[in-house]
Amino acid sequence: MNVTIYHNPDCGTSRNALAMIRNAGIEPEVVEYLKSPPTRLQLVKMIAAAGLTIREAIREKGTPYTELGLDNANLTDDQLLDAMLKDPILINRPFVVTPLGTRLARPSEVVLDILPDAHKGPFTKEDGEQVLDAEGKRLV
Repeated sequence: MNVTIYHNPDCGTSRNALAMIRNAGIEPEVVEYLKSPPTRLQLVKMIAAAGLTIREAIREKGTPYTELGLDNANLTDDQLLDAMLKDPILINRPFVVTPLGTRLARPSEVVLDILPDAHKGPFTKEDGEQVLDAEGKRLV
């Protein structure tokens, strides 16, 4: 199964999503989007496929969101996309793309919705929350 994760290794949610993908026996294509951001077309397609608006795909926490005035409700989608592509830290993470769908994996266990049920045993997130039981069955 071809899986791509737009990943930030400094983000616990992103690390947990990546670990859950690997727990399913899949080695995904890992795109460190801060170093290699998606193209405008890729970003637009991912956001639409995830069922989100452009504004819902913007990361506010730990970004220059407010300083750049992106909280202005009068900004167009094109203006928001311009800001996200200029400063990729504004792209919320992690986006995961699989043949079963595209999700913004927040919380990280959302990624399970677009993975096959082939998990290899239990999975516990970095914060200690158990997501999969010993048989690989979803708990949350």
